[in-house]
Amino acid sequence: MPSPHRPHRPRLRKIALPSWLPLDGFILGLVGTVALAALLPVSGRAATVTDGATTVAVAFLFFLYGARLSTREALDGVRHWRLHLTVLVCTFVIFPALGLAARGLVPYVLTHPLYTGLLFLCLVPSTVQSSIAFTSIARGNVAAAICAGSFSSLLGVVVTPVLVALLLGGSGGGFSADSMVKIGLQLLAPFLAGQLLRRWIGGFISRHRSVLRLVDRGSVLLVVYAAFSEGMTRGIWHQVTPARLAILLGVEAVLLTVMLTLTSYGSRKLGFVREDRITIVFAGSKKSLAAGLPMASVLFGAQASLAVLPLMLFHQMQLMVCAVLARRYAARAPEAVETGTGTGTGAEARPGTRARTDGAESADTALTRV
Repeated sequence: MPSPHRPHRPRLRKIALPSWLPLDGFILGLVGTVALAALLPVSGRAATVTDGATTVAVAFLFFLYGARLSTREALDGVRHWRLHLTVLVCTFVIFPALGLAARGLVPYVLTHPLYTGLLFLCLVPSTVQSSIAFTSIARGNVAAAICAGSFSSLLGVVVTPVLVALLLGGSGGGFSADSMVKIGLQLLAPFLAGQLLRRWIGGFISRHRSVLRLVDRGSVLLVVYAAFSEGMTRGIWHQVTPARLAILLGVEAVLLTVMLTLTSYGSRKLGFVREDRITIVFAGSKKSLAAGLPMASVLFGAQASLAVLPLMLFHQMQLMVCAVLARRYAARAPEAVETGTGTGTGAEARPGTRARTDGAESADTALTRV
């Protein structure tokens, strides 16, 4: 019975997001950071301090990337070279080709700055964590997904800046020899240092994974704040109208649809088994926000705010679409059909193919990681 001194109040039900909508705190943090930069952009001496902090944060972020990626695990997957080559072709050949084809949309559909960001989106490497998570949910080849993501990240540190230099030229913030030195010092050198020191600090990183994840995300949010603050002070947001944003979303939806279709039917035509086809679909159709944002801050400088906008939109779109697709794959898996269930992970469905992931989370908890 309710207390006579306290009036009975109905209990409020917690609103839960649909399972197909992987909108986590980090995505909300990105949106909040953009809003903060719009309301309180830094300028003057504060902007100089923020730029210095961003430089340090990006270098430390790539140091952590290098320390986390297991080169040995990547090399162990060389026997699946056809699968990895297919994913790399999708990431660094087909995606850029589609980005170049979209040049015909300028200026009638996309403005030149938005097209630059769209093309940059097509040049960044594939994701690691979300590719593994979606592959696991869909009952695909998890071990191959780990290797494919590692290969893409390792090559992306070098290949993405080179592709930006070749395809964007002057649009990439005045790409020059000085820019190459800056990239080497701020991206490649910390990454290689992390790889070299992994032997000694790998255990520490594994034990403090949750704390370092906060450092990861905090660094990315700092990069976003600095980039969008610069955009606000320069007034470049007057170039982006709600109609332009809606058109950009439509273009990116077409891009994602084309890549999902190509990876699905292409992997089937190439004769890959079902588990490998799933890996190719999820690893070959996605782009890494975590790697792309810091790279953009180095490659584009003052133009980074508009350059990263297409990538941020594409990131959330690919999470939502691939979450639905992964669960459909799981429901159609032979094991699910036989037992009448549509849940579980690839490791459960295929004993003996469970990969060691250095303490990574389960697929469901990793679903919304960058």
